[in-house]
Amino acid sequence: MKKVLFVWATLLSVAVKGQTVKLPASVDICVYGGTSAGVIAAYTAAMQKKTVLLIEPGQRLGGLSSGGLGFTDIGNKYVVTGLARDFYRRIGRHYGKFEQWIFEPGVAETVFLDYIKRAGVQVIYSKRLNQVNKTGTTIRSVSLENSDGSAGLIQVKAKQYIDCSYEGDLMAKAGVSYTTGREPNSRYNETVNGVQLKDKHQFPDGVDPYIIPGKPESGLLWGISKGVLQETGSGDDKIQAYNFRICLTNIPGNRLTIERPANYDSTRYELLLRYLSVKPTGDLGQILKMDRMPNGKTDINNQGPFSTDMIGMNYDYPNGDYATRERIFKEHVDYTKGLLYFIGHDARMPSPVKEQMLRWGYPKDEYPATGHWTPQLYVREARRMKGDYIMTQANCQRKEVVADGVGMAAYTMDSHNAQRIVVNGMVKNEGDVQLKGVQPYPVAYRSITPKSDECTNLLVPVCLSASHIAYGSIRMEPVFMVLAQSAATAASMAIDAKTSIQAVNIQSLQQRLKNDPLADGSIAEILVDDINAVVIGGQWDKETAGGYGPTLLVNKEATKAAAQFIPEVTKAGSYTIYFYYPRLSKASEQITLQIFDGANKITKQLLSKDIQVTGQTSGEWVSLGPYQLPAGKKAYVEVTNDGANGTIAADAVLFVPVRSIP
Repeated sequence: MKKVLFVWATLLSVAVKGQTVKLPASVDICVYGGTSAGVIAAYTAAMQKKTVLLIEPGQRLGGLSSGGLGFTDIGNKYVVTGLARDFYRRIGRHYGKFEQWIFEPGVAETVFLDYIKRAGVQVIYSKRLNQVNKTGTTIRSVSLENSDGSAGLIQVKAKQYIDCSYEGDLMAKAGVSYTTGREPNSRYNETVNGVQLKDKHQFPDGVDPYIIPGKPESGLLWGISKGVLQETGSGDDKIQAYNFRICLTNIPGNRLTIERPANYDSTRYELLLRYLSVKPTGDLGQILKMDRMPNGKTDINNQGPFSTDMIGMNYDYPNGDYATRERIFKEHVDYTKGLLYFIGHDARMPSPVKEQMLRWGYPKDEYPATGHWTPQLYVREARRMKGDYIMTQANCQRKEVVADGVGMAAYTMDSHNAQRIVVNGMVKNEGDVQLKGVQPYPVAYRSITPKSDECTNLLVPVCLSASHIAYGSIRMEPVFMVLAQSAATAASMAIDAKTSIQAVNIQSLQQRLKNDPLADGSIAEILVDDINAVVIGGQWDKETAGGYGPTLLVNKEATKAAAQFIPEVTKAGSYTIYFYYPRLSKASEQITLQIFDGANKITKQLLSKDIQVTGQTSGEWVSLGPYQLPAGKKAYVEVTNDGANGTIAADAVLFVPVRSIP
């Protein structure tokens, strides 16, 4: 038997980004994966006065949130709480706003690094999991190898572990049950799981799939599989497509030309030409979803039937070894860079589309360490834990509401396509689902903890326990951060109580998250939602879409109407008050507010022309200014329809304590 030399962390000095650091003999909490969730988990644990080690296999923190996904998938801002919300507030301060949901990759990385610095978290880069060392249901240590494959192993001991990787590697190597692929609808009484042939991101009828049109014997065009369409709702092991969230720029001084890739093969994009021959377009936006970021940059996502999603090419990724994943990563890079070049340079592409593409290039000031290309593949879904509780479509539709919620989700039940096949002699994509109308719902603590007979000191806030379609609603970066904060708080509580993760008192955990949302002991902000508003008069209709939280109150009548938002102030002091202004159909050009600070009444008028709602959000917080508020329920904000010439909303009011920001 080959002998492997393990070196305990206390004896080892490790080179980290050019500096030699000495690792502790053991830590309280080990976080694996420097994703957005990993950073928030590590920061939370450190703020709980726990010793923490954050392991990042790559060289960059923030995962997708610093890797190109700047057009944040939100669903409803109401569900983004605690440090996740703080992250978007800090992004906002960079851009001179209260909060910001669209941002550049480098700005996000800077914010994540600041969390690490302020909490004093030790980060080890370029180390990846080799094996997990367990006794019974307890992880004793993890063995780490060099991410470049060079020789050398180290072991890290911890009392608690949190797997924040997109792949769930720590979870899997710890022997925790998991699944991949798509369950049949019948398993959890769902309707949009499994095989789904729908009309979004779909080829129109008439797109020929064969190399020589009309001749099956000539073979299939690149990117089309030989698979056969199975029964709707049937399960399989196929994985929804991955891609890159691409940051380009149209600012000449910051733009690098998109060159022909070394492994360029134009035949990979023949299907795009076939599609355009059936459905012509002169708009680049019909091929690439080009969401604009600040400073002339983009977050490009998949758009239409043939785009950046590399459909059917990632099936081996979730359970693949590191070499397999590296191969798949490189294939995705080659495909995507080749697509960008093809669109801009192939003579057969429509001239307007080529001209639009050539205005864009790689940004000089993003990803300098990796050739101005993101190092983060968009792993939409890999492994999913099988815990004591499995989140399903019933949870997303609030047909089943858990009592042990430690975070909320509200995004559309979403899946990208999982295969590209021939149906009735035509090419079709299969797997895309976009079931909208999801209201905020709680995510169970039991869905981020393994079964107690499998592991008792591990939390999994990213590859959590959910069906494929429920995971499609939960798997958003803000939600991962919320669940990571909950996981780190629970891990700290388990250490303090000397108990298992499963035995943590849920009510105490929920209360701590509510009372100390920033994990620093500061006074929590006060949200008064419309459900707690006091209607003074007039006709207010309750609507369930388009607001902050589950509902909003809407007034469309000329009869005088007013609604008051009364905070319960636990500590007198200075508070900045924000009014939530949602997007509305036929909105009034102005809305009148009365602010009473316990002594004086101030009238404010907001003009719709002055308020810009950006990104995937229903509205914006508008500052009403700072006020000295007394303790108790003596202050209020009153929303009225005085002077309104259209629809107004009484949705939510926020009272934020004025404090110095570190």
